[in-house]
Amino acid sequence: MSETRVNPYEPEAGTYGDQGGPCTDSVKPLSCDASRPDLQGLLPAGHLSAADVSPSPSAETSGLLSLPWEMVTHIASHLPAQCVITVLPKVCHALGNVGKDSTAWQLRARRLTGPRAGFPVGPREDFDWATACLEMEQLITCWTSQAHLLSKQTQEDEEERDQVRQQQMAGQDREPGAEGQEDGREAQVEGVGVAAQEAAYGADEGMEVAIEGEDGEMQPMEGEDQLARLREELEERLEDDGPALIEGERDHRMVFDANDGQDGALNHQEDLADPRNLNNGGQVEMEQCQPPRSPSPPPALECITLPSGHIAQVNSVLLVGGEGTVCATGSRDWNVKLWDLQAGPSGTLLHTLGGQGDFSTHRGWVWCLASQGSLLASGGFDSTVRLWDLQAGGAERGLIKAGAAVLCLSCQTDVLLAGTFDKRVSMYDTRAAEPLVKSLRLHGNAVMCLAADDKYIISGSKDCTVAVYDRRAGKGLKKLQLSSYLLSMSYSGSEVWAGDNSGMLHSFSMQAGTLKPLSQFDVGHTALVTGIHRSPGSLYTCSSDRTLKVHIPCAPPRTLCTLHHQAGINGLSVDAGVLAVAAGDMCVEVWRPRK
Repeated sequence: MSETRVNPYEPEAGTYGDQGGPCTDSVKPLSCDASRPDLQGLLPAGHLSAADVSPSPSAETSGLLSLPWEMVTHIASHLPAQCVITVLPKVCHALGNVGKDSTAWQLRARRLTGPRAGFPVGPREDFDWATACLEMEQLITCWTSQAHLLSKQTQEDEEERDQVRQQQMAGQDREPGAEGQEDGREAQVEGVGVAAQEAAYGADEGMEVAIEGEDGEMQPMEGEDQLARLREELEERLEDDGPALIEGERDHRMVFDANDGQDGALNHQEDLADPRNLNNGGQVEMEQCQPPRSPSPPPALECITLPSGHIAQVNSVLLVGGEGTVCATGSRDWNVKLWDLQAGPSGTLLHTLGGQGDFSTHRGWVWCLASQGSLLASGGFDSTVRLWDLQAGGAERGLIKAGAAVLCLSCQTDVLLAGTFDKRVSMYDTRAAEPLVKSLRLHGNAVMCLAADDKYIISGSKDCTVAVYDRRAGKGLKKLQLSSYLLSMSYSGSEVWAGDNSGMLHSFSMQAGTLKPLSQFDVGHTALVTGIHRSPGSLYTCSSDRTLKVHIPCAPPRTLCTLHHQAGINGLSVDAGVLAVAAGDMCVEVWRPRK
């Protein structure tokens, strides 16, 4: 399905040890029994219990705790972050304070990002340094382990392909140009299709038809005798090979119809109507879906491809439940499906959502998904937002008529936000009989992306603006004008990251309702950035240029890995160290820590 390319990155010895925790968004404590450091060499003999090594005059006279505090923190900085957070506090109270030293975490982060990179990109006040370092170490472990081996494997594959290509070219050169014909001249074709079309559309009109002569050169052929001879040769070829060719064509059409016939009418013009591609100046490639092929992942990760449950492109993917065990997918086949990622080797379909008597989840393309707790919301081109109860097996919970195609959603604890094609951001109370709370007109074109918290709403539009709305004050605060429009957005802490229609990443700081542009980054995407996820120590981006990239979120971002797919990528979702990717070839890939 995809080809893995990893940028080799070899850290300093002892920078982050041998920790094998998964790359994570929401950090979960890992078992450290296997990676528990040997503290006997650090502590004086006979002082192995927590009580014995707790700070006291006798304990501080020798051993590790007798060293200056700066030296203790320096030594601890070469332990894995997971060990500093979970193990040292169990050894003694004094070593537990190492995890509370902000300076030590900043030095660790500097080693992980490199001395020339700026980190964090946004404000440093109240930044969670410990979580950032833990996530960065786990991200590096997952996506760059055995990088040299993977690079070698990629090189060997390319060399093998080159050898096969050379052998094929050599075999073609050895084939005789013409044989077995009365005059020693015959059109060399791989079937009768090309020559037959030339004869049918060119010969009768007096056009030149080229054939290959005995000397291997292409010679123009004109005249009735030569045309008649060509027709005779074609008729003989058709008599000999026609039945087999017709049977092969019938088999090919049967396979094609079985795979693509159901959604042919639905998908015929779907890429041209994609609102993300309007006025973008790009050409749309129509590809036949090929069978998914999972790449060879780094040892710390495994990649699974969900069974083919949709018959059209998957526009949106969302990991729900908080543990990365359930995945929701929304497709242009009008359906939303729920998947159990822990059942079976490649996941199992749980439900196709829909009300009683409905033949599909929506009455148009499903474009976006959002969740909060047990609530799942899906927005579509049928101008509705549909609500589903995850605890009740995906039962229908409500229907909201939005008035226009729903392009983005954000689900908060007290409100559901929807950005629509009619330039509005609407606020809904999902518990009320009349759910609409307020409809905001913040932009002059379609609203493409949303991000929010309990205080502010940040929206990006196709009019190349970004707007900030104060929920408590009930008024708009600021609007920024950009040179491109944003399609994806991620907001956490005091940083906002977004991807635009030209492949660039934008970073903003968000403090006290003030949205301030920080930087723009070119990470190698060449088309629409359709998905982005940022946490204190990780950054994931995907694009319609068929690539998914994993970065450290510094300035500039440090790209750890680039995955190349066979089709454009429409979205991604990250939860509890699990990464789900929605590709344009109806496939959904899930990358997760190897069990």
